[in-house]
Amino acid sequence: MSAFFSFMKTMVFPERYKPARLTTLCLLGIGLGLSSYHVASAQTSGEETPSFVQNGTLTVCTNPTLPPMTFVQGSDASKPEGMDIDLARALAKHWHASLNLVTMDFTGLFPSLAAQRCGIVLSGIIQLPDREKNFDAVPYQDTALTVVARANTLPIKSMAELSGKTIAVQSGTSYAARIERENIALSAAGKPPITIQQYPTEDQVVQQVLIGRVFAFVSQDVELYFRQKQLHGKVRIILKPDYSDYRHFAAYTRKNPHDHALITQAISELESDGTLSGYRQKWSLSAQSEQALSTDERGGAFNWQAFFAALTSVAFLKGAAITLSVALLSHFIAIVISIPMAITLNSHGKSALKVVLKAYVSVFRGAPTLLQLLFIWNALPQFFPIFREQWFTPFLATLVALSINESAYQVEINRAALSAVDDGQELAADALGMTRKQVYRYVIFPQALRVALPPTINEFITLLKTTSLASVISLQELLAITQVQVARTFEFTEYYAAALIYYLAMVFFFLFLQKRVERRFSWADRKKASANAA
Repeated sequence: MSAFFSFMKTMVFPERYKPARLTTLCLLGIGLGLSSYHVASAQTSGEETPSFVQNGTLTVCTNPTLPPMTFVQGSDASKPEGMDIDLARALAKHWHASLNLVTMDFTGLFPSLAAQRCGIVLSGIIQLPDREKNFDAVPYQDTALTVVARANTLPIKSMAELSGKTIAVQSGTSYAARIERENIALSAAGKPPITIQQYPTEDQVVQQVLIGRVFAFVSQDVELYFRQKQLHGKVRIILKPDYSDYRHFAAYTRKNPHDHALITQAISELESDGTLSGYRQKWSLSAQSEQALSTDERGGAFNWQAFFAALTSVAFLKGAAITLSVALLSHFIAIVISIPMAITLNSHGKSALKVVLKAYVSVFRGAPTLLQLLFIWNALPQFFPIFREQWFTPFLATLVALSINESAYQVEINRAALSAVDDGQELAADALGMTRKQVYRYVIFPQALRVALPPTINEFITLLKTTSLASVISLQELLAITQVQVARTFEFTEYYAAALIYYLAMVFFFLFLQKRVERRFSWADRKKASANAA
């Protein structure tokens, strides 16, 4: 401001300026002064945004399978609800940003955060020192670890009483590591360890107890309180171990002291003005007790209404459409890639290119498809930041991963089909003066097609089922939609049965197509031709 008044003193007061011009300059100066005041006040009022708010957008990663923290209430899996989602909206509003919610498998949350695909992870995740070695954590909700068993199971007094029993936990969580620490103490005391079974989603963990496969499962108290109506009193909390490091849910961000201070301040303000208290009341997170798990003898029979609702739902139709689209596109790309590779591998002589292609086929046939998918989605952004951009969607990542993986298998199918064509056919075509392009187009490819088509369709059917792996990187294909709906309703059998119908319908169609293709090309089958001649 002092610089401004110095400027006015030297520029405004000279006599050659007219009064009207002086008035204009004064008004301009007042406007500049007010704008600078507003900028300064905004910077000192706590409205500064963290570095992970990019282009006015706060991106939050979540796994919507842990009610009431984050889950899907309706049929649209892209619109999760819960305490965490309300908090995400409040933080976006606090920083005057739009909110972008990214749903994904639990095991992909922290890799996606490290790859800068999101700014915050909010998904009912416990604040733990081991996690804070790599990420910053800000607590926002009290919780407690619980051991849950069937309703007729007697309470226990300590984790040691679980010796020799089987416990189910969700994969990617810290529960398995915590139980392993109990196993160390049990081993030192000469007792059998606790057997741990890990499952990808929380609803599958609960299901293991309901069907009697495991003795109990480990979860958080807030989830059990919320699920009381869904579980119909079939389970109960048998132990709440006093673990000091399992008492808070936390929001996780990448390591950055400045960002950590801003999110801590924002959550503190939301706590002070009663916003978080309102959310806790909304989602029944306050004043809860084990009494909330009241006995309810309803349920047990197959819910035909839920089954038909799932079968005809828009969410399942969209999921099936995405599944089919990914399979068709990736297999088409794989075929286009594999044909020139197969021709090169079948050519005579040795070359560096053939060595490279053989290595390509070996690597992508040898590595698990899921590992390739996770590498492309989570590891590539670490090496090439361009893959962190919005254009690189889960759909595109799945398309790339499955196309590359499938091309390695399709190469072998095409190579075998080309090898099945008699060498004499090629020699005869050369004798007729055909070009190499004409030889392949009119002689080799038509005959190789008969050999390659049935196994190609069979490989496509396998690929169609492999697309279910894409649920781990948040692609909302058919299986991902099914898991979200199961987590919301706990209608296991009904939703799995509906998904099975969709998969069978697609597979049977292509099996029918395969039979028709085989019948269409039966004229070229040498064995049948010999039999007909006889």
